Amino acid sequence: MSKPFASAQDLESKEEVLEVLGDGVYALTAGGDPTVGAIEGEDFVVCFEARATPYMASLWLDRLREHTDKPVRYLVLSHYHAVRTLGAAAFDADMIVSSHETRRLIAERGQEDWESEAGRMPRLFTGAETIPGLTWPDVTFTDRLTIQLGGDRGEVQLRFLGRGHTSGDVVAWLPEKRILFAGDLVESEAALYTGDAYHLDWMGTTLDRVEALGADTLVGGRGKVVRESGVKDAIAQTRGFLVTLRDAVEVVQDRGGTMKDAFDAAHSALAPQYGQWPIFEHCLPFDVSRMWDELAGSRPIVWTAERDRAVWDQLQT
Repeated sequence: MSKPFASAQDLESKEEVLEVLGDGVYALTAGGDPTVGAIEGEDFVVCFEARATPYMASLWLDRLREHTDKPVRYLVLSHYHAVRTLGAAAFDADMIVSSHETRRLIAERGQEDWESEAGRMPRLFTGAETIPGLTWPDVTFTDRLTIQLGGDRGEVQLRFLGRGHTSGDVVAWLPEKRILFAGDLVESEAALYTGDAYHLDWMGTTLDRVEALGADTLVGGRGKVVRESGVKDAIAQTRGFLVTLRDAVEVVQDRGGTMKDAFDAAHSALAPQYGQWPIFEHCLPFDVSRMWDELAGSRPIVWTAERDRAVWDQLQT
């Protein structure tokens, strides 16, 4: 029998933890659920990620308002996935910011991704009726955009460090505090979703550039906040997942095996270290499918709800 589809039966709420990472810097983590963050300027707030629905985003903002009542001037989207973008209306932000590539991907495949992710992870879409439509960034950049926080608060550097989790991921770097919001380029004890990834760039130059920033504190896309030596550990774990996945799929593909053979090989190789981490079983069929395509020379194919089910039924049995 097939396993329950993706996270469709994961209906139990996760414990959320709000951490103060420094003066006016906040992260809300929830294990394997997407992490969100905020950075105070002198008279405004920069929020990082939007959650899947305005209702879910409002719960995060209620927690944030226990610490600051400054208005949200900037809402930064690390990439285009629905669970990171569709809650944007709750922030009433002056500007929604992303890479230019993320805006292009929203136009190309945002609606399909919305339908796909809502089917895979219905709990994250609580309050779906509050979503007004696709989120459209109104400020975009290619390589770097710097936000001055005012007073003595320094700056936030939004950077594109290379293709990885998607072709448009950006990070938020606070150089004075050495705090990095890495988005889904790095996970901390949570499995990677790589269905839209450029694995080879990600495991190589992109993670090299993440590491070269020299962060003392790193907030990944999922999992706990890590500090000091834990930063290098999280980057190494992320790279290790990608390399192990690549090696397992490549061996099967080179010997003329099937994608199901590659899934079985990848599961056997990854499960001992990563199998107990959140969303491992959910992600792996989509990860293997994308790795298979990338090694064959294909760019990421749009995930539709129908394609989700077909790949799941083919691989996760």
